Amino acid sequence: MSHDHDDFAAEPVRGLPEKLPPGEHILWQGQPDWWQLARESLNFWWVAGYFTFLFAWRTIGGAATESWADSATAASFFLVLGLIVCAILAMVALMQAKAAVYTITNKRVAMRIGAALTMTLNLPFKKIANANLGVRKNGTGTIALELMEDDGARLSYILTWPHVRPWMVKQTQPALRCIPDARKVAAILSEAAETAVSEPVIERAPAARQPVAAE
Repeated sequence: MSHDHDDFAAEPVRGLPEKLPPGEHILWQGQPDWWQLARESLNFWWVAGYFTFLFAWRTIGGAATESWADSATAASFFLVLGLIVCAILAMVALMQAKAAVYTITNKRVAMRIGAALTMTLNLPFKKIANANLGVRKNGTGTIALELMEDDGARLSYILTWPHVRPWMVKQTQPALRCIPDARKVAAILSEAAETAVSEPVIERAPAARQPVAAE
């Protein structure tokens, strides 16, 4: 699908706030599946079922004093309201999925997220303690990233939602939510992280001053 205007056209690299430094390259980029995001993070089917239940409850209850047709007509208000709410949920999921870009490089995981308030999370592999994969039957899945706590940094659950592991409020875990072919992406992430973490860090020490010989 093509668009005449790209809100992120100013990005030097798609999904990243700046160009990649020398030695770093992109291994994978992707976005959430918006329909799966609507079902998981926004509980689309639960909301739809709730309004369907209200319709059925009002119809059955009203049939005791009026005809089934009149009762169903009166209860149709809940169906209309439910359709409106579900349409809003679908729109929110579509906007969140369109605005998000997940990037895996050979050094880090980067997440450009947020439909209204856009932010980019840069997560070096050495700051990631563990990665948890959850896969659905259709192949989509979520990779939640458990971060190290050595620097005391904390992410806001509210600001990063829905790109987080559900219900992990106290220790927010950023997540690649509802991505297609999640097992393949997890394999790419695992291999890149193992390689990056095992690389030795070589620091150049300042050269020692040579003693000056006395004349």
